[in-house]
Amino acid sequence: MFESLSDRLSGVFRSFSGRGQLTEENIQAGLREVRLALLEADVNFKVVKDFVENVRQKCLGQELIKGVSPAQQVVKIVHEELVGLLGGETAGLNLQGQEPAVIMLVGLQGSGKTTSAGKIANLLRKQKMRPYLVPADVYRPAAIDQLTVLAKQLDMPCFPSTVDMNPVDIARQAMEAAREQQATVVLLDTAGRLHVDEPLMQELAAIKAAVNPQEILFVADAMTGQDAVTVAESFNERLGLTGVVLTKMDGDARGGAALSIRAVTGAPVKFVGMGEKLSEMEVFHPDRIAGRILGMGDVLMPKRCARKASTWKISVPRCAGSRSSALWTVF
Repeated sequence: MFESLSDRLSGVFRSFSGRGQLTEENIQAGLREVRLALLEADVNFKVVKDFVENVRQKCLGQELIKGVSPAQQVVKIVHEELVGLLGGETAGLNLQGQEPAVIMLVGLQGSGKTTSAGKIANLLRKQKMRPYLVPADVYRPAAIDQLTVLAKQLDMPCFPSTVDMNPVDIARQAMEAAREQQATVVLLDTAGRLHVDEPLMQELAAIKAAVNPQEILFVADAMTGQDAVTVAESFNERLGLTGVVLTKMDGDARGGAALSIRAVTGAPVKFVGMGEKLSEMEVFHPDRIAGRILGMGDVLMPKRCARKASTWKISVPRCAGSRSSALWTVF
């Protein structure tokens, strides 16, 4: 995940390692490479422009910290900006209000909504919740069967939808059935559709009005990059998305969707699919993802110095030969 982007950024930071100080000239040269790396990762152009400008201003306004090299300071600034771009804080589900709570999954056909419904249900059960799965896709062949099979694998209740039912009626009836079964959360798997498919978009709006979901999660294939962001923006305008699920993040995802979607839609990424198994769904942590992009690993913790609360210790690679030399460790 993000290996290509990580390699490119590592090269940029190495170029700062021989600098005695940060100047506008060497900052501009380095940030040109950062801009290219992000664009090649299929990050939205406006997002890249704003990101690079924010980093530039912080680099120019940064006071030199004793014992910290220019390269280390640039890494720290880029890491902080990446965390902000990815959403800042980890965004959990907001399931306050009516019970059972409703999570509505929307997105394009083939993005992984049905599997994601099962994976999220599995995560919620581990948090002592009682999920109820609802197949509301009456258009795709075997869509209802797919979620029904997943429910059996998970040993969870599933609403007995049929292809001759209206999706809005399915949603209403499923709510009643969920209450009878004392479920605490309903996961509604809707049909995949293009954002330009007006009748089906109206159907989604009708389902939303019928069940008043606390969460409307847009499920996107991370491999599609900016295309996913463009579609998410359209869905957000019509439905008001509360979050995003990025699937296939274990594949050759360049990072464009993850780095752009929060800035463009305002909807935070809440989950990422990391494999095909029902257990392979992770909560999205912006700081950890930023760390992976910079080759830092998952856990990034600032070490507050006893004398200087703003001091970070960052190790910068000295050789460019191996993959391990691209690790940037923040203690």
